Amino acid sequence: MAMGMTIIVADDHPLFRGAMRQALAAMPGAPDIVEAGDFAAVREAAARHPDADLLMLDLTMPGISGFSGLIVLRTEFPSLPILIVSAHDEPATITRAIDLGACGFLSKSAGIEDIRRAIDTVIAGHLYTPDGFRRGMSHEPDVADLIQRLNTLTPQQSRVLAMLAEGLLNKQIAYELGVSEATIKAHVSAILLKLNVDSRTQAVIQLGKVTAVAA
Repeated sequence: MAMGMTIIVADDHPLFRGAMRQALAAMPGAPDIVEAGDFAAVREAAARHPDADLLMLDLTMPGISGFSGLIVLRTEFPSLPILIVSAHDEPATITRAIDLGACGFLSKSAGIEDIRRAIDTVIAGHLYTPDGFRRGMSHEPDVADLIQRLNTLTPQQSRVLAMLAEGLLNKQIAYELGVSEATIKAHVSAILLKLNVDSRTQAVIQLGKVTAVAA
């Protein structure tokens, strides 16, 4: 592990963040740890630390649902490697995380050595998955097709879609993004075309099929 690294640990459980901080502090070249307890804090931390080396992201953060957080963060901070850390470690969940742009997946049951290996692997630019994981057709073909469609959205279109899922109106999205309402309408039209749906409601439903995490 290189000296002077910054790692953002995003999890809503203070005890888990504390345990992760303790585990990382004991590693060679102890990194600077930035903690975030909800999704708004994650975005703020990523914005405040544009040169962060890694984001360790829980899938069940308050403020956003399931994989939606990963989609938004990959859009807003494309150069920030994201390692998903979750208790939901089924093959389908791991596959979906990777398909949606995560650089790795770490189970919350992992030990110290696995944590170290995961961090070193992702920071070195490689993909990390748990031992024994084999990537395959872990989700329905229509979901795989939908993920491919989502990946064709531009960063701004991805942000707009996430805001639609939050229930925001076009004028509210325009205000948040600092653009005109006409621009948002154009983005929505492009989103509907790329997702092959007829309404914003259908687009949000399609997004939900991808972002839901198995209980």
